[in-house]
Amino acid sequence: MKLKHSNIPIFLPELACPHRCVFCNQSHISGQKTIPSFSEVIETIEKHLETIPADTDIQIAFFGGSFTGLSMTVQKDYLGLVQPYLNSSKVSGIRISTRPDYINEEILEMLISFGVQEIELGAQSTDDEVLKISGRGHSCEEIRKASQLILSKNIRLGLQMMIGLPGDTFEKSRQTAKTIIALGAHSTRIYPTLVIKDTHLATMFSQGLYSPLSLDDAISWTKELYLLFEQNNITVLRTGLHPNEEFNSKETLLAGPYHPSFKELVLTKIWFDIFTKSLPPEKGKLSIFVSEKQINHAIGYNSSNKKMLKEKYGWIQFHQNNSLQNYEFHYCYN
Repeated sequence: MKLKHSNIPIFLPELACPHRCVFCNQSHISGQKTIPSFSEVIETIEKHLETIPADTDIQIAFFGGSFTGLSMTVQKDYLGLVQPYLNSSKVSGIRISTRPDYINEEILEMLISFGVQEIELGAQSTDDEVLKISGRGHSCEEIRKASQLILSKNIRLGLQMMIGLPGDTFEKSRQTAKTIIALGAHSTRIYPTLVIKDTHLATMFSQGLYSPLSLDDAISWTKELYLLFEQNNITVLRTGLHPNEEFNSKETLLAGPYHPSFKELVLTKIWFDIFTKSLPPEKGKLSIFVSEKQINHAIGYNSSNKKMLKEKYGWIQFHQNNSLQNYEFHYCYN
C-alpha cells in the first residue's frame, strides 16, 4: 500500500535571489515576510509532526526562496539543522526549490550528502521570449541542463510552471508542459500568474502593458495541462497558489485569476466536459456512478455539475462505485 505523502514546509522568502522577476513578491505570495530563525524552523517541524498521521511519508521542504543560491555555509546550516529528524526516521528526506541556474555538480553532491531527495526548479516557462519578458534571468537551455544534471544524480525532479505570463499564449504554455514531460520531470506545479502589489508586473498592469488571464481562461488552460500531465504520469502537486488571507485584500492582489479553491474548479471543469460529451441527450431520472476519490469533483464545486445535470435531465443522483478508476463513470436510467 502506497503511503500518503506530506511536506513540512519551511518558507525562506527571497532569501537568496538577486533577480526580480516581474511577478515576484515572495513575502506576499507566501504570506511570510521574515526569514525563520533556526529555533522557528525546529518549532515548525515539531508542530507538523504532532498532527501528521504515523503512516505518512514525510519530507521537510525548503520553499519560497532560491535555496541553492544561499552560501554553501548557510545551506549546510539549514540542512544540518534537520538531520536529527532524518536520522531518527521521523522524516524520510528533504526537498528544496530553487532556480535552474543555481544548480551545479558541487551543489548537488552536497545536497545528496544531507539527504535531499527531490529538487523543484522554478522553470515557469520554456519559451525564451516569455522568460526574457518576465525577467527570469535564465533561458530554456539552463532549464534543460539543470534537469539533466539532477536526474543524473538520481534525485527526483520537479519543474514548476506558470501560465499567463507576459508574452504567454496557450500554445506556449502547452509546449512548456510538453517540454517538462520530455525532460523527465516526476512532478510539476501549475500557477496562474497574478498581479501582486509592489512588483514590476503591477506597474505593467497599471500602464496597460499587461492583462492577466480571466479566471475562466485560467481554469480552461490548466484543465488541458493537468490532463496532459496525468496522461504522462507526471504528478501535479498543486494548481493555483495556496490560499492566502492577503489575497482577499485588493491592496495586495491587484488582478488575476485567484480563487481559494482553484484546483476544485479545474477538476469540476474536467468532469463537466466528460458529462457533456458522454451522457445521452434523453431526459429522465439518471443515476451516475463514479469512484469515491472522484465523486466530489464529479458533483462539482458548489454542486455546479449536479445542478447542471439536474436542469438538463430533471433528476440526478450520484453514487460511489470503487471498481471505477480515475475519470471512468457509469450511468443508468431509473
